[in-house]
Amino acid sequence: MPTSAPEQPIELDITNVAHGGIFVARHEGRVVFVSDAIPGEKVLARITDARKKSFWRAETIAVLEPSEHRRDHVWAEASVDRDPIERPGGAEFGHMSLEHQRALKNQVLSEAFEKFAGGAAPDFDVESVAGDDEAGGLGWRTRVRLHVDENGRMGPYAARSHRVVPVASLPLATTRLSELIELDALVEGAASIDLIDPSGSEPLLCVGADDLKAAGTVTERVRDRGFSVDAGGFWQVHRGAASTLTEAVQRAIDGALFEPRADNLDLYGGVGLLAAAVQDRFGDTVRMTSVEADAGATRHARRNLIAGNIEAETARVDRYLTHLHSRLSAVERRAFRDATVVLDPPRAGAGTQVTAQLAQLAPAQIVYVACDPVALARDAGAFAASGYELTSLRAFDLFPHTHHVEAVASFVRAR
Repeated sequence: MPTSAPEQPIELDITNVAHGGIFVARHEGRVVFVSDAIPGEKVLARITDARKKSFWRAETIAVLEPSEHRRDHVWAEASVDRDPIERPGGAEFGHMSLEHQRALKNQVLSEAFEKFAGGAAPDFDVESVAGDDEAGGLGWRTRVRLHVDENGRMGPYAARSHRVVPVASLPLATTRLSELIELDALVEGAASIDLIDPSGSEPLLCVGADDLKAAGTVTERVRDRGFSVDAGGFWQVHRGAASTLTEAVQRAIDGALFEPRADNLDLYGGVGLLAAAVQDRFGDTVRMTSVEADAGATRHARRNLIAGNIEAETARVDRYLTHLHSRLSAVERRAFRDATVVLDPPRAGAGTQVTAQLAQLAPAQIVYVACDPVALARDAGAFAASGYELTSLRAFDLFPHTHHVEAVASFVRAR
């Protein structure tokens, strides 16, 4: 095995895809993670990071034997023809067909379950959002952050760096956002620019953090509901994601196991999107507590969920569950076994503490919304070890031309 990275570009045969939007090759026995490639290709690559003994990182600089799935990149500035340091990040799968992107996302999620969940995942397909295929996977992003360099030029960062790359287009952004910004303009006095295209209010261009904070509240619409959210707060970025996840969570809940008056929970609840999905399916008699660490999001959740019996509390989920365990009587703990828990944790997942706390509460069913395949698989393995059966898994292509995939998994307590 070589002890130092070669200074000259090397030829690599790409054999697989890895979690994180990179691809796998080997050079003289060492694993090399390569960007901008496709399994089955032979590429010329430049080693960019050789600090680890177990693997190197590399960038494709030329494709010697292209895959049948390779296409012209949807973002010209990210093409393999450009020097890697001049390629903007954020569209790392944009050089292949949408169909093949979804096949690779399916593979990554399936392999994560085999490795971390203790068994194969149920059969599933990565589902597209309505309209995306017709649009070529473009025009879906409703929130874009651009950065400003020392010369006042704006653009996204290059992949895995803080180097600003000026661009002439934003193909993943909605039309309203693309029309809102002059990308060749110079910016003074700000480090970033935020573009926001809410579904229920006018688009915003915010220059700098102070401008974003001053923008206040925007409105997002999902079916017949309006949701207030801070302009800089979290909301799903795909124009159809909120509706897609609403429908997916509603379908994921087993109605035969759902008890409206139980101590149902919506964890990592944000501004109340998924609590509202539960209420819209089962009616205003639903009792549920939505728990969110961000106080601003909780304030919006209280307004968004004003009808019915849903409460919103500001707390870290692990601390909330610790407090819940400490105050439940034996009778209340038994009653909790009728509850349904919906959770939508951050990319790192719920983790060992939260999964253990939920297993101790032993709710009837758990519906888990995940944006990271490995985190979901690890938590699924923890639930399985605690006596829960994975009863369904769906995956959604909410981020076309990137490696990201969203999944909704259902777990039912073994009787």
